[in-house]
Amino acid sequence: MSASAGGAIFKTALIALVLTLLPLPAWLAILRPEFLVLTVLYWSIQAPYVGGIGLGWFSGLLLDAFQGPVLGEHALAVALVAYLGVHEHQRIRTKPLLQQSLIVFAVLVLYEFVLFAVDGWSGHPLTTPLRWVPTATGALLWPPMATILSRSYRPRN
Repeated sequence: MSASAGGAIFKTALIALVLTLLPLPAWLAILRPEFLVLTVLYWSIQAPYVGGIGLGWFSGLLLDAFQGPVLGEHALAVALVAYLGVHEHQRIRTKPLLQQSLIVFAVLVLYEFVLFAVDGWSGHPLTTPLRWVPTATGALLWPPMATILSRSYRPRN
């Protein structure tokens, strides 16, 4: 991939970070999907050598700096998501968007579980069942988001 691919990845990750950090009313914030995690997962699947584990770790570190109670918890969780995307990119990319949504749901559950475990181990437990809502909204949002992200970069032939 070229430098323009890296630019598209950086721009979309920045937009996803803003969407993730944008203040919303409490009732709407519960429904907000993990935009940055979905974006990192998309680029880990579509461009595994450019948008891989490094992008996941750095994006997670930015999330930690802005909202994480424990420095490194989001970095670990998003890097794990990116690893899964890179490792399984050939299998995931060939599936239809509906099946990809199911895979994304499972990956988001794993992401949320890692955050849940780190929060519990560090003494910052958040045990409300509402913490799992973004996994469902993220899976539901995957098809339109993947379509939008696919249009953000068109390689030149």
